[in-house]
Amino acid sequence: MKPLSARRSMTLSVLDVGTSKIVCIIAELKPVADGEALPGRTHIARVLGIGHTRSAGLKGGAVVNLEAVEQSIRHAVDAAERMARVEVQSVIVNLTGGRLGSLKQSAEVDVRSGSVGLRDVERALSAAAQQGMRQGRAVLHTLPTGFSVDGQSGVVDPGGLLGQRLGVNMHIVSADASAARNLMLAVERCHLDVEAVVSTPYASGLSSLVDDEADMGVALIDMGGSTTSFAVFAGGAIVHTDAIAVGGHHVTMDVARGLSTRIAAAERLKTLYGSTVMTPADERELIAVPLVDEFERDIPNHAPKSQLTRIIQPRVEEILELVRDRLRHAGLGAEAARRVVLTGGASQLNGMHNAAQRILSAGVAPARVRTGRPLGVKGLPEAAKGPAFAAAVGLLVYPQVAHVEHFEPRASHSYARTGSDNYFARVGRWIKESF
Repeated sequence: MKPLSARRSMTLSVLDVGTSKIVCIIAELKPVADGEALPGRTHIARVLGIGHTRSAGLKGGAVVNLEAVEQSIRHAVDAAERMARVEVQSVIVNLTGGRLGSLKQSAEVDVRSGSVGLRDVERALSAAAQQGMRQGRAVLHTLPTGFSVDGQSGVVDPGGLLGQRLGVNMHIVSADASAARNLMLAVERCHLDVEAVVSTPYASGLSSLVDDEADMGVALIDMGGSTTSFAVFAGGAIVHTDAIAVGGHHVTMDVARGLSTRIAAAERLKTLYGSTVMTPADERELIAVPLVDEFERDIPNHAPKSQLTRIIQPRVEEILELVRDRLRHAGLGAEAARRVVLTGGASQLNGMHNAAQRILSAGVAPARVRTGRPLGVKGLPEAAKGPAFAAAVGLLVYPQVAHVEHFEPRASHSYARTGSDNYFARVGRWIKESF
């Protein structure tokens, strides 16, 4: 994205494309003084319109039915446009599927004039970014995490320093190119331009981390419908990103199979009575479970609440154990054992804090676990102030920090190659470039 001016207001549209819901938010970004903004932010967002609908055509965060995804996006965008009375032209969209992954690269270049200049920094960043290019992978973020001059590490801003060699360490977040392209295609078929694609855990962290959490070290876990993505922040920057294709919908399916009920009824039971912690009263408390016979009639039935907990608990523990093992394999288990922030709709399950604290900090001091909610945004309805909307609000924050990333300049293009969409896209680009 183009750098966002710290002195200009702008209207921004974002699109949170999840497996369970699709959210479109239209907001106005207004510049604020340094003392009035949250750390790392230059603007405050005021929501003008919001629309959300049930997601369709997505599995594991990836597009599996282009037509269904397109219709869901159209419904969400139309609701936001009607509320804001603004026509959406372009959006910032998030990506959860496509096997999100991290890669750390470093590069060194010669300082040509003896003093580090802007061109030297650009050459170093380009060299590190080129090393991160992989066949079949799309780069989402290229974030420099530190510089060095003549072997002296820990340099924050090398501009103007004297030296012969400039080095840079870079964190690269990527996903499968096909998943990113299909997501962009679904959005562009709705006659919308894609300004940027942001990884979901990064967006959730931008909206929900507070004070000095990112500096001290924290693991953010975004528990969505079919995916659980997570990121580690340290030293004020994101240093690791990963995802697993298991989420809250898998818990719902376990309940539906275990209690022989409809998926919609299983979701309701999970939301109202679901828990990861067993209590003595659960054996005595009965819950109504609608069973379905061969005549498609809901037959009332009752089961102890403990049976529901026994179904939910193993799946939740499996998800958290997978996250723990992935973080330890990446050498970041210590960060997860200190501080954990949970976001996403599935994180609202009763007892999730206790389960995360017990599993993620196994063998070490108990982790401090809290629920992350979107911060620093005005005009959000009460229903959108929970952890399920952290990623959507984080997309509003992203333009304020996008300038720290490095991307090679490239010509813009559209993935909507069918019918009149391609023609109008070419005409639109010609008008923008010519006038």
